[in-house]
Amino acid sequence: MLLLPLVRERERERERVRDMCTLEKRGKVFVLTITGPGEHRLNPTLVGSLRSALRRVREEPNCSALVTTAEGKFFSNGYDLSWAQNQSDRLELMSSELRALVRDLISLPMPTIAAVTGHASAAGLILALSHDYVLMRKDRGFLYMSEVDIGLVLPRWFVVLIKSKVGLPAARREMLMKAAKLTAAQGAAMGIIDSAHDGPEETMSAAVRLAEELVARKWDGHVYAANRMVVLREVLDSPGSDKTVEMEAAAKRASSKL
Repeated sequence: MLLLPLVRERERERERVRDMCTLEKRGKVFVLTITGPGEHRLNPTLVGSLRSALRRVREEPNCSALVTTAEGKFFSNGYDLSWAQNQSDRLELMSSELRALVRDLISLPMPTIAAVTGHASAAGLILALSHDYVLMRKDRGFLYMSEVDIGLVLPRWFVVLIKSKVGLPAARREMLMKAAKLTAAQGAAMGIIDSAHDGPEETMSAAVRLAEELVARKWDGHVYAANRMVVLREVLDSPGSDKTVEMEAAAKRASSKL
């Protein structure tokens, strides 16, 4: 019951902000773009818009692929902590919505590619890694798991996802325990991303080419999704709780009683 007012608020905000993302079709390739020049912080409104676009993608027949990208200097700068405004219910809702978006991507019946044309930080990097492939521009932007720098505990499901995507323990240590700001070239060398490209146009062109190559394989999308869900079963089965958000929320509730 406590979340009901927030759900209603989210619906009102979604009505006010309809252009947070766009979805277009290029042949058999869907291009989902987070729009605007801002940091693309992940709040329920933006996540809800992305999930709505993915529901439309699901309605298409087999032999499609998805490319997700963003305008401006950020792919996504992580959770929208300013939206949460120290309210525990908002923190919990924000975390729940992101987990739902990641599940949507993992179960999407087609190959998925993130074209990262700017900074991807914390939850924003998790969003990128939730795709099958990650391509990135090399002239701007960092891959950055900021939690240790800003004094937050890593959500367990973040770590499970990163382990499923990043094979080298040394690379995971750089990301998670050193909070290294990694360039595209460094990310490619460590196996965090698949390839680095000269600029945003080149990154998008490479992502669409890869998508078209995957579409040409004429896979059954539902079989593809089922196999992805087997491969990423540990991510889907990881505890739904977000320790960072739970601790933040508990601290806010305790302080409100003082």
